[in-house]
Amino acid sequence: MTAPVRRWCSLALAAVAAATLFLAAPTGAMAAPGDPNAPEESGPALLGDVLTVTGKRYAQAKAALNKSRAKQLQLNLELRKANEQLAALAPQIGEMAATSYRTGKLTAVSALLDTSSRDQFVERASMLTELNMVNDRKLAALNAARLKAEQAKAELDAEVAEEQKQLAVIARQKTEAEKALALVGGTKLTGGFVAANSPVAKAAPRSSDGSWPDESCSVNDPTTSGCITPRTFNAYNEVRKAGFKRFVGCYRSGGPYEHPKGRACDWSLQSSGFSNARNDDMRLYGNNLTAFLVRNADRLGILYVIWYRQIWFPATGWKTYSGPQDHKDHVHMSII
Repeated sequence: MTAPVRRWCSLALAAVAAATLFLAAPTGAMAAPGDPNAPEESGPALLGDVLTVTGKRYAQAKAALNKSRAKQLQLNLELRKANEQLAALAPQIGEMAATSYRTGKLTAVSALLDTSSRDQFVERASMLTELNMVNDRKLAALNAARLKAEQAKAELDAEVAEEQKQLAVIARQKTEAEKALALVGGTKLTGGFVAANSPVAKAAPRSSDGSWPDESCSVNDPTTSGCITPRTFNAYNEVRKAGFKRFVGCYRSGGPYEHPKGRACDWSLQSSGFSNARNDDMRLYGNNLTAFLVRNADRLGILYVIWYRQIWFPATGWKTYSGPQDHKDHVHMSII
């Protein structure tokens, strides 16, 4: 038996301890697998960078919201002034209407015909012109006040709609950022130091009703002389296809849990043997591998994942793991 394999075998209770887990408060929540339509890049962006961009967009949306609220305040003042002008003009217009009702509408013909001299005719014509100008100014002022109020109200409605739009943008971006970070362990596990997207794994076969069929340890384990289940073999191949090709060990005899059943693998952070993450490369490798498993959990049939003192279940999300091994030197994968 080679030294790397002996080192791996020394982890006899590393993942089996899932049966005696001590679980603390959740640090995240479950989310859907990775987006198959995510654009391909020469190098995957870090989730931390994506969250930074999201944070900037959040700030922009917040600024737009504050601007909208300031504009609302201004338009409310303008609308109040317009209504005050309407209220001030109303008695004058009412008086004009009452006078017209009592005396009849003064027309040019009636005013000019009811004269006894040329001077009186000229005086009546001048008075009629002046009265009409006064009435026209009052009516124009009333119409202007009404128009101003209507315009202010329309602008206010538009600002309210824009505010609701910005609120929706903020809520959506906040939710997306929280879900993306929580899915890969939140600030406690990865802190955003993880690929923003993961390849989409080939889905393992399911039963006709969508459930996972029972499988035996019937496939030769490519990492040891033991065996693994077909579903574990599919997960093994998909992880390697995604670029995670460092040392890995799956089957291990002894114990009642997943390794001896061919339903678990330990993914090392280095090409040979196991060693705690001691640099950014190893930590990022573990973060990205964990993210790949979690994002593709429904396609691979993941039972749980353990990495860096945290354990993830599809039903409950991330929780603190306090088993006998802290899993700082490998990512543990258990398959249904």
